Amino acid sequence: MMRTNERLKPGSDSQENLRGVKDMTIIRWNPWQDLNTLQRQLNHLFEEDMLPSTVLERTLTRVPAAEIHETAEAIHLKLELPGIDAKDVDLQVTDKAVYISGERKSETKTEDKGVVKSEFQYGKFQRVIPLPTRIQNTNVKAEYKDGILNLTLPKAEAEKNKVVKVNIESAVG
Repeated sequence: MMRTNERLKPGSDSQENLRGVKDMTIIRWNPWQDLNTLQRQLNHLFEEDMLPSTVLERTLTRVPAAEIHETAEAIHLKLELPGIDAKDVDLQVTDKAVYISGERKSETKTEDKGVVKSEFQYGKFQRVIPLPTRIQNTNVKAEYKDGILNLTLPKAEAEKNKVVKVNIESAVG
């Protein structure tokens, strides 16, 4: 390594390495700038003009978000279904899983001028949610309000946490 106060001697290795370099500017690397550039490029890639919506519909799978809460008596399942009519939802329940499918239909609007750009997702969806314990699928209660489907799935009798008193006999011996 050459020290900063040393001079380059004619014919030295250091001078040979610098022969092809005329002006060399040091630029500070900013990783955030690279990330911003990447984000702009990705946004541009997914703009409606660049990627037809039919391609997006085939590649993106829509599934409703879910929350599961288990109590001693039942499993409570909440599903997010915004903008979907109850008549467009098919719900099937087995003793081990919940199957939901449906369709969010697009609204048909005609406008005289201007461009409409929508980020809403329309189309069919389906999801199978495995349950942590067996349930009584004949006693399921469902309530749909404000885009949230609430299911109460009572546990099967064998699955409920029962406390049983056990008698202990002492051996006399």
